[in-house]
Amino acid sequence: MRYLTLLLMLLALGVAGCGDDNNDNGDSGSSAATDTQAQTIAKPPVQKVGGCADVAQPEAKKDGGEQKPTETLSGDYQVTFKTNCGSFTVDMDEDGGGLSAASFVQLADDGFYENTFFHRISPGFVIQGGDPTGTGTGGPGYTTKDPPPSDAQYPKYTVAMAKGATEPDGTSGSQFFVMTGDGGLPPQYAIVGTVTNGTAVIDRIGKLGDATEQPTRVVVIEKTSVSGP
Repeated sequence: MRYLTLLLMLLALGVAGCGDDNNDNGDSGSSAATDTQAQTIAKPPVQKVGGCADVAQPEAKKDGGEQKPTETLSGDYQVTFKTNCGSFTVDMDEDGGGLSAASFVQLADDGFYENTFFHRISPGFVIQGGDPTGTGTGGPGYTTKDPPPSDAQYPKYTVAMAKGATEPDGTSGSQFFVMTGDGGLPPQYAIVGTVTNGTAVIDRIGKLGDATEQPTRVVVIEKTSVSGP
C-alpha cells in the first residue's frame, strides 16, 4: 500500500509537470500569435489623387543664412527633385546660367529646398517654389545677377529664377519657377536649366492651382540630389 501511495504521488507530480509545460507552450503560442497578428496588420495606404500623395504643408524654415557661391559651374550638372507628385530632373545650363545656376546647384546640394513647397501654381503658365518661408518673400540671404540675353525665350519646361518687380534683370535668390506653358515672359529672369526628365510630373503639378495662382493641393519638395562631374 505504501508503494502504491508513493506511485500515485509520483504520477500526480508528473501530471502537474505536464500541465506546467502545456501552460508555457500556451503562453508562447499566444505571444507568437500576437506577434504574427501585429505583423499582418497592414499600414493604411497612402492616399493618392491624380498621382500626388496627400501630405501636410511643411512648417516655415529659417530665412537666409546661406553662403553665396563664388564660382560658376564647370561641367554638366543635373538636379533631381523628389516631390509627393513624383520626381523631375533639371539639366543645368552651366554655360549661360552663371552664378545663378551655381547657386541653384549649391542650394539643392545643401538640402535648402527640402521640406519646402510650391507656393505659386498658375495653370498653363508657371509653378514656383524655393522659398524657405513659403510666403513668396523668403530667400537664401544673398542674390546673384545674371541678366539673360535680350532675345531670351522661356519655352515650356524652362527653369528660371524669380525676382522682385523692382529688382534688376537677372537678379536671383533661391526662388525658381518652371514654365508649364510656352513663353509669355520678358527677358528679365535668369535662366538656369531645363526639365529633361519627369515632364509629366511638371504637367501634373501645373494643374494644381486656381485663378489666383494659389495651390489647390500641397506639393512638397521632399528630397533633392545633385549629379555631375
